[in-house]
Amino acid sequence: MNNPFLHMLSRSDLPGPFPVGTWLMSSSPLVAEALGCAGFDWAVVDMEHSPVDVGDLVHLLQAISGTAMLPITRVPWNDPVVVKRVLDAGARTLMFPFIQNALEARQAVSASKYPPEGSRGMAAMSRGSRFGTTKDYFKIANQSVSVILQVETVKSMSVIEEIAETEGVDSIFIGPGDLSGDMGHIGNTMHPEVMELMSQGVQACHRSGKSVGTVGGSPEAVAAYRKAGFDYIACGSDLGLLMKQCASHLSALREK
Repeated sequence: MNNPFLHMLSRSDLPGPFPVGTWLMSSSPLVAEALGCAGFDWAVVDMEHSPVDVGDLVHLLQAISGTAMLPITRVPWNDPVVVKRVLDAGARTLMFPFIQNALEARQAVSASKYPPEGSRGMAAMSRGSRFGTTKDYFKIANQSVSVILQVETVKSMSVIEEIAETEGVDSIFIGPGDLSGDMGHIGNTMHPEVMELMSQGVQACHRSGKSVGTVGGSPEAVAAYRKAGFDYIACGSDLGLLMKQCASHLSALREK
């Protein structure tokens, strides 16, 4: 078992210059599988802002496993009970929302790792261990679990380097939506002040030797984030892409 997220970042056979992802909000395994077949390198299975529960997560991971797309599971909160269940369900790359400081970063890492590196509870039979068939699973599981922490407030951006340098953290993800709102530019993720703070965050993460990602609502936003130095970027979501396409077709059909 290896770290699937770090493996993706190190791949030289990706079709583009950086890993392109999207967001899964629909809770639909069929849509998740389709997006994997469409060619996205990775996708966030969102348990924070969607109806996805642990049972849904299993079905989504099963659907995605038939494609080359890497699933990143965003847990609803930095809660060790939730993290334990999500890992036992087979998630291997976790994203934690709204991390505010290094203490919360350490708590996220601890919940994701078995002792002695962490405090994850042990279960002899789970989908994560391939139902007990992975040899020495408890000894090797830690090296395969990736931890991504979301930084999305002015307060957390001020200590982003400290968060990034926390042992066991693999990457930082800067959330432009919440950050723009916290800065007084709600809904304007491309505001110059927001972009400047995000760029500073990228530089801080790179000084710490950590990759940093984000999400943009359009190819133009993705291009701007790429120029700012982000290492992996999501473009929209399954529902967002669907609704934009619907709006475009309906507008064309209803033109007089």
